[in-house]
Amino acid sequence: MLKRSSVLWIISVVLTLIFVVYQKKTGPTYPVKGEQEITSSLVTYKFYRSYDIGEEVPIKVSTDNPNLLAYFTHKRLKSDDNWSEQIPMNYEDGSFIGHLPTLDEMAGKRVYKVFLNGKSLTEKPIIIRFKGSVPAYILIPHILFMFIAMLVSTRAGLEVLFRNISTYKLTLVTTISLLLGGIILGPIVQKFAFDAYWTGWPWGHDLTDNKTLVAMIMWAIALWKVRKNPSNRLWVLIAFIVLTLVYMIPHSVLGSEFDYTQIN
Repeated sequence: MLKRSSVLWIISVVLTLIFVVYQKKTGPTYPVKGEQEITSSLVTYKFYRSYDIGEEVPIKVSTDNPNLLAYFTHKRLKSDDNWSEQIPMNYEDGSFIGHLPTLDEMAGKRVYKVFLNGKSLTEKPIIIRFKGSVPAYILIPHILFMFIAMLVSTRAGLEVLFRNISTYKLTLVTTISLLLGGIILGPIVQKFAFDAYWTGWPWGHDLTDNKTLVAMIMWAIALWKVRKNPSNRLWVLIAFIVLTLVYMIPHSVLGSEFDYTQIN
């Protein structure tokens, strides 16, 4: 029979994976996916909402009907541009293929619409943000430390709720992981991707930066409290709740955005 500690670790892993999947799928950079039936033909698609600068974005619509009329239009977001002319998509190997022009500005955005037989495949135009490439040696540790922070935070919260053991070590690991992943590596990732280390308070309103800062402050307070008095576990529970709520906010909301109206 598993010990209670092992059960709580298993629960923590499951909950953390749920949080990760939720954040990924609810964020504004997760691809738009769907399927429809047009003239008795099943159509499936996945449209990107994030891509590296300098690279054309593939637009792909899969269907077994090559007789459909497929095209797309686009323009830069936050600009005075008009919508482009209809750009035809070619049928190749069971799919209509198009290529959305890139942007050279970090955090520049395009908005585009894809049509089949004159019908838009999505209710709203798709917004895609272009970013710089982030080296794996920066991105992987950032993701790893943020995952560890959420995992150990959850374990610490469950410890407070279901056991009466000191949470100091769990609190220390969570705080250090959040510091390394969110406060140190996070801005470096953002610098590579969007040419800005910090766009949260007090210089901006990036929710990713702001929520990371709030979580860091709460866990720093919790660490200070339990170091002074190991029985003062309420702050650990509060910090766990705050970080959980932070993870419920989709990633990249209100993120960096290039304003083309300022250069036109």
